[in-house]
Amino acid sequence: MTQNAAAITTFDEPRLIGETGVAARVAHLVQPVLAQLGYRLVRVRLLQQNGPTLQIMAERPDGTMTVNDCEAASQALSPELDVADLIASEYRLEISSPGVDRPLVRLSDFHRAIGHEVKIELTHPVASGRKRFRGVIRGVEGEGKGATLALERTDARSDEEKAVSLPLADLDEGRLVLTEALIRESLRAGKLQQTEEKQEEADAEERPRRGPGRFRGPAQKKQKPLAPAGVQTQFKKAGGKPKPSGRSRGE
Repeated sequence: MTQNAAAITTFDEPRLIGETGVAARVAHLVQPVLAQLGYRLVRVRLLQQNGPTLQIMAERPDGTMTVNDCEAASQALSPELDVADLIASEYRLEISSPGVDRPLVRLSDFHRAIGHEVKIELTHPVASGRKRFRGVIRGVEGEGKGATLALERTDARSDEEKAVSLPLADLDEGRLVLTEALIRESLRAGKLQQTEEKQEEADAEERPRRGPGRFRGPAQKKQKPLAPAGVQTQFKKAGGKPKPSGRSRGE
């Protein structure tokens, strides 16, 4: 039976996919560090675009990840990566949020994506002989890696079945397709967040005010989630000596 995504989203919810090689060793190293900060690991990738880049994608359990979150994660992970020295050559460390067209790595990701178009790649072909599918998620059945995905294909030929059931135990990669519907939903979520924050500020204004007191610290401004993503980059030399870092938005 399909469960509500909010009900099954937990901090320690396991991922359905895993890395290999150096990326797997990096994932093993950074996951507990991120957990101490309140973040969950989404994915680790070693890219070769414009030089080696170590991309670590993370998020809070509710799916948000601000630029400040990325910066905090970068500051915590950078010394750990320096000590472990898992990458011998000069590389760029990139900490980012999943973005709107995010990868789907946990069961709760697929629950939240019901009704949206996705691209799915399996490690093994299903009965039809295919490993790659594109379609709209109609439902999720089962638990954990034993779950199956009900997909209405948008890439099916006239002689192929449109409705397929895909085993998530064989998931190699899944990602949301950036459609107008997905963008609209993301914008609505952003507006809702802003409305809630304004209401909280209004409620705070209505409450009786008291003096700051002797031990009151500076006021903390609530962070807003970014769409599509926040990114923190840092260039690191071999031997664990980082170059100056930079920060940007986007993925």
